[in-house]
Amino acid sequence: MSKPFPAEPLRTVACLIYPQVMSLDVTGPMQVFASANVERERQGLPAFYDLLLIGAHHTPVATSAGLRLCVDRPWRELNPAHLDTLLVPGGLGVNAQMQETELLAWLHAAEPQVRRLGSICSGALILAQAGVLNGRQATTHWADVDELRDCFPNVRIESDRLHTYDPRNQDGDSHVFTSAGVTAGIDLALALVEADLGRAIALSVARRLVMFLRRPGGQTQFSALLTPEPSRVPRLAALLDWLPANLGADLSLQTLAQQAKLTPRTLSRVFTQEMGMGPGRYVERLRLEAARTLLQDAQASISTVARLTGFGHPENLRRTFHKHLAVSPQEYAQRFS
Repeated sequence: MSKPFPAEPLRTVACLIYPQVMSLDVTGPMQVFASANVERERQGLPAFYDLLLIGAHHTPVATSAGLRLCVDRPWRELNPAHLDTLLVPGGLGVNAQMQETELLAWLHAAEPQVRRLGSICSGALILAQAGVLNGRQATTHWADVDELRDCFPNVRIESDRLHTYDPRNQDGDSHVFTSAGVTAGIDLALALVEADLGRAIALSVARRLVMFLRRPGGQTQFSALLTPEPSRVPRLAALLDWLPANLGADLSLQTLAQQAKLTPRTLSRVFTQEMGMGPGRYVERLRLEAARTLLQDAQASISTVARLTGFGHPENLRRTFHKHLAVSPQEYAQRFS
């Protein structure tokens, strides 16, 4: 009979909750840690994390979605030295929490006592208000970057990153770190799990959650290019519908103008007015999204992807990936396929 694995002390991961917190900022990362426990149990290993929701009082907290979360322990009654990881999420209630001087003092005192202290989304503003981010690099949701930069000049803003965690302390910080908007908190949690339990467990968690493992912290904040409803852009509707099926063709301004039955000058003006970018930039982004999809699904080699999506040579594809995503096509395929 095999001997049971010796029990290890559970590492407590605490997440602050408060009125009008973003529910996904809390539940997304916490589910990653919970799923890591499940994956260990599937392997006959004991749970690794103890999850804790902390708040000002024992009463349930209403999130910005209207869902109510239960507080396990008031933070006032908690010794930060007993925590392994402390997370501060964002949400509509951030500004109110930035005025809670007792909470800010508790967070400031907790920083040297916990192994890891991080924020999700606009939670970075709370950490900055507590003085925790002074002299440190930080990111946040793109919509809150200007406020973070303007209000906290001593913070080194990394506006185009998913998170600033790095267990090696080379391209980020293993002790105090921040993450960008909402789902970037899940990327951050996966990075923490990978640092704690290895890539295999983190990959299993990502697969269970039907996610890609994992967007690196230095990757830019980006999302798929969405085509607006035809009714919103009637003069461009036919062209926008035609483009995705013809990415490998010559998509010069002259070609696009002919397809749209407009002069090149008129097309450029209308495109910029309706889409917020010129036709050349839109085509580049559309080709990039198509290339990402092919690489994620491992449907073709990089050279084939470059040809099918209109980039022609793999070097053109590589430059575009670095320009928009800060990773190479090879790295993208390895991490997401």
